[in-house]
Amino acid sequence: MRRSEREVKEISEIKAIVDECKVLHLAMQDEEGLYIVPLNFGYSFDGDKFEFYCHSARKGRKIDAIANNAAVAFEMDCEHGLVEADKTCGYSYTFASIIGSGKAILLDGEEKKKALTLLMKHQTGKDFEFNDKQVAAVSAIKIEVEDLSAKAHRSQIYLRPQFT
Repeated sequence: MRRSEREVKEISEIKAIVDECKVLHLAMQDEEGLYIVPLNFGYSFDGDKFEFYCHSARKGRKIDAIANNAAVAFEMDCEHGLVEADKTCGYSYTFASIIGSGKAILLDGEEKKKALTLLMKHQTGKDFEFNDKQVAAVSAIKIEVEDLSAKAHRSQIYLRPQFT
């Protein structure tokens, strides 16, 4: 990492970034080339290793790509904010981000239910149960993380984007 002063190494801080992020960008490759898609996600952490869980339609380019090549990369980011300055080149932007790579696995059965439950817990903070019909209607993907790094650029003074 070029800006080593921005590297986040404490696992509690990395977990806090994951907790705040709600969208994971999943990159994969198929015969058409590179492909990246934003996905809502959930996760598990066993004290040493993250596993991320996403859902998808049962068919499509993403599912075909994973079935043929399990190697994936991912990115998530949050804590966005513009930092003002007196001079143009003094402006900056705050963020926290995580990037990594791993292996994507298409799930079924109880693992699929677990994935959907973790996804909803992360997105809503609530516990949900899924019946067999709901589970059968979607695909679920587990990303076994093999490499992960976190980075943050934080400032006390920033402007949150305004939407009108």
